[in-house]
Amino acid sequence: MQDRLGFRSATADDARVLAPLVLASGRQEFAFLFDDSDAACEGFLAYAMAAGHGRFSWRRHYVATLDDIPVAVMAIQDGRGRTGWLDDAVAAGQFLRHFGARRTAGIIRRGLLLEREIPNPAAHQTLMAHCATRPEMRGTGIFHALFQHVIETSRLPACPGQELVLDVLKHNTRAAALYKRLGFIVAAGKRPAPRGLPVSLAADRMAFSQKPITQG
Repeated sequence: MQDRLGFRSATADDARVLAPLVLASGRQEFAFLFDDSDAACEGFLAYAMAAGHGRFSWRRHYVATLDDIPVAVMAIQDGRGRTGWLDDAVAAGQFLRHFGARRTAGIIRRGLLLEREIPNPAAHQTLMAHCATRPEMRGTGIFHALFQHVIETSRLPACPGQELVLDVLKHNTRAAALYKRLGFIVAAGKRPAPRGLPVSLAADRMAFSQKPITQG
């Protein structure tokens, strides 16, 4: 399988294929944010990923493919002004258009709470997010190959010298173990989870240690 893998930037045409993968990367977070079913969350992600701007846009994503069909994905969020308030404004507009004004206020309120636990990257950071592989292909080394490719081709970090970080839920030990094999370590100085956020959404921020990547 490894010799059949391809790697490329995502395109707008990938949105429908990528939406369930991105949902799987943070099912609990999206369920909390949108307070809705998996199908509704996936529908929004497909809509937002097809857009040209914002944190969910296809422009932020890179994929591993088999026969040019995405089978693994990651988002690359540059902390140098491409995220933060501008992304928040774009997302608010997408929420309004997709969910309507009545529901958007609650989504924004929960989003601000979630952002305190899983913050935007600082200017000196690149955030790796939305990391997922198709369920039937997990454990085959595809995400390892995707990560190694973006490191070797200097797509990560987004800017030379930036710290590469990601967030993982504390109870997601399988994902944490994978990231540790890739060379990430839990960053120091994590604050307690904000009041009002479900305990299940407590997360650790991990930073890339620059150590050699091991297969896993």
